[in-house]
Amino acid sequence: MLRPKSSSLEPHENGSNPTPEEFTDGTSSGEATGTGSLDIQVELNRLEEIILTSLRIPLTRRTLVDEEKLLDQLDYVRLCLPTAFQEAATINEQKEEILLQAEEYGRQIVDAAQQKRAQILDESDILRQAEREAEQMRRQVQQECEVIMQETLEEIDRQRRQCQQELDQMQANAIAEAEAIEQGADEYADSVLENIEQQLDDMLRIIQNGRKQLHLDSSPRNNSTPPKKK
Repeated sequence: MLRPKSSSLEPHENGSNPTPEEFTDGTSSGEATGTGSLDIQVELNRLEEIILTSLRIPLTRRTLVDEEKLLDQLDYVRLCLPTAFQEAATINEQKEEILLQAEEYGRQIVDAAQQKRAQILDESDILRQAEREAEQMRRQVQQECEVIMQETLEEIDRQRRQCQQELDQMQANAIAEAEAIEQGADEYADSVLENIEQQLDDMLRIIQNGRKQLHLDSSPRNNSTPPKKK
């Protein structure tokens, strides 16, 4: 309990309610809360101070209280209470407003979180869709590559068979041409030999005719010359 050294609670000169009085520690009732508004606890302490600093009747438990000071203090408290109630109501309204703002902010956070979650889910769906499309495209490209590879191998095999057939045909043509050339060479050689043989036959007839002629020319001379004795 706050007990000032001396009581100087006095009503205003015009008889209105007293203003808060400074205590011995240098503070006033309005400054007790540090806000300049009514502090009920301080004013109650002032009432207690009025009673405790009043004159006590010896050998009794009664106290002579300055009625005017007590009533002035009560009037001051009574008049200030609506202000205190208003401040309390204002604080309560501010509290409600702060709670509403906090609730609204919380809803905004929840909405933002839900939107973010929906966005993440949408992005996840888009990512999964992209992965599915990429996998489908990869399989399609792989199938196309396999088809192209198979077609390429078949084309290579076809070209190989075609080249082999062409080589076989070229070889057959070369053999046929060689055989034809060989046959032509034999025929040519036979023709040449036949021609030589014909020429030789003509020369042999000429030679034979010449010898016959020589024999015919030498026959008369043999008849005129007597044969030699052996």
